[in-house]
Amino acid sequence: MIILGISAFYHDSAAALVRDGDIVAAAQEERFTRRKHDPRFPECAVAYCLREAGGSIDQVDYVVFYDKPLIKFERLLMTQLGVAPMGWLSFLDQMPPWLKEKLFTRRTIQKTLGYGGRILFTSHHQSHAAAAFLPSPFEEAAILTLDGVGEWATSTYGVGRGNQVNILKEINFPHSLGLLYSAFTYFTGFKVNSGEYKLMGLAPYGEPRYVDIIKRELIDIKPDGSYRLNMKYFDYCRGQRMTNAAFAGLFGGPRREPESNITQREMDLARSIQEVTEDVMLLMARHIHRETGMKNLCIAGGVALNCVANGRLLREGPFEEIWIQPAAGDAGNALGCALFAWHHIMNKPRVADARRQKATYLGPSFSGAEIQAYLDREGIPYERLDSALPDRVAELIATENVVGWFEGRMEFGPRALGARSILGDPRSRAMQSVLNLKIKFRESFRPFAPAVLREHVSECFEMDCESPYMLLVADVKKERLSPLSPEDRQREGFDKLRVVRSDLPAITHVDNSARIQTVSAADHPVYGEMIQRFYEKTGCPVVINTSFNVRGEPIVCTPEQAYTCFMRTNMDYLALGPFLLDKTKQAPWSEDTKWKEEFELD
Repeated sequence: MIILGISAFYHDSAAALVRDGDIVAAAQEERFTRRKHDPRFPECAVAYCLREAGGSIDQVDYVVFYDKPLIKFERLLMTQLGVAPMGWLSFLDQMPPWLKEKLFTRRTIQKTLGYGGRILFTSHHQSHAAAAFLPSPFEEAAILTLDGVGEWATSTYGVGRGNQVNILKEINFPHSLGLLYSAFTYFTGFKVNSGEYKLMGLAPYGEPRYVDIIKRELIDIKPDGSYRLNMKYFDYCRGQRMTNAAFAGLFGGPRREPESNITQREMDLARSIQEVTEDVMLLMARHIHRETGMKNLCIAGGVALNCVANGRLLREGPFEEIWIQPAAGDAGNALGCALFAWHHIMNKPRVADARRQKATYLGPSFSGAEIQAYLDREGIPYERLDSALPDRVAELIATENVVGWFEGRMEFGPRALGARSILGDPRSRAMQSVLNLKIKFRESFRPFAPAVLREHVSECFEMDCESPYMLLVADVKKERLSPLSPEDRQREGFDKLRVVRSDLPAITHVDNSARIQTVSAADHPVYGEMIQRFYEKTGCPVVINTSFNVRGEPIVCTPEQAYTCFMRTNMDYLALGPFLLDKTKQAPWSEDTKWKEEFELD
């Protein structure tokens, strides 16, 4: 039986295909269209999933959509009636896409895909809960889902047992922890639904000066982690803005204009809302543990991408183990709704398996022959290394070269995990600024993640568990930290970037933390071998791993996209499957370089 799951129309549209319970393929639409967070119906992602399965749409038994459009439309209408006549123009702007396709999703699926079979609809948070639990390694677990909003629900908890997923309690719109965090994303000048990770990265530069104000004025937090927002400070029910003048008055002036200088206020706001978010999640986790009696927890929803909060849950929470869906946002709901249909609705058996999601390498791959055909066709100089590639790349990284890494199936989810990555030496004092300013063309304050061999993680970080999806933050091992001078301890704001904090300075954030990916050769043999070679050469079992893209663009999917990104930036080498490309041997890049100016505004 073939089940095709689809998420679409809001952000990060995606498709996933499950055949007899096996996860065959999953991918976000943005990787094919090159439109970041593409919300459109995922025609390209569907076509890829069918191609990967070796089938056609006629062979699909069920198409499952990740939420219930009629209930979501009800929420839109009820919200508008509640604030009318304010927000009327915004409401009118939303009507055309609803009346054209969103409200008639069944017809859109039938017409766009040419599909005449059976179509199912799950609720949004059922999809999140299924994506959290069903691919997890647990036979039973508590489930926590947190996001902006689905149909009505914004936060839920429930229980997964065997092949069943059941939601027990929920918090409904407009009260939303995800929208609260997004309101601060908006107010600090970043883009909602894509800039939240910037806010998280900015937080350690600030102080929690506004925590008391947030808890007193914006959110009423109960002992069980439930909450209500004070809606007089928010504008998302009435229009396109997240916050209003009352919110601005609370924090000393208007929002930061995008691309303007970041001040200490923005840093302090980021730190404060991060701490409040963590506090709420910890209270929720403790309540869920008491109510369910479960020893394990599964998490999904956009808020589950807050890896700092996840790390604190693991360290301070009551659960023995935590599993987080690697595509925790709406993209992962394409997989969640397909698995929900297979297991929960059709009652098919499930075996708990930590590798069921195949380390989330579920996207397209390209054979050596396909890559070579592209390189030869374009006249691109290369060297074929095959089994010698991991050792050569390890040597290049050890001598402070920046290497683009394109190997195997593309990752499903927002993190690059060694299939579409840019790699560097974490021991280098200059590497963090080089990668941000000359490779990624992004804000200088943003940290980079370490990829560490699983068996060595506890030697480098205050953690000794798997983190294969880069969704947990832990401190760098105390023994690896560098002593700080009194002057260094007094630095504030972005001046903290000047301080060398450990013997792994390029991946040590200003609060001595790191967002960790543990790497197992069983998950990605070539990637794991390369890091092992680096360890043998340097004594360091860690490399820098950042996503293979530049600011404002999706992660690369194809060899052509990888080469274009390589040539547009100051990367030194590109490992493209079994081939190695040296920048110094490439022909001058002739493309108009005006695009680069857009990424250098910061």
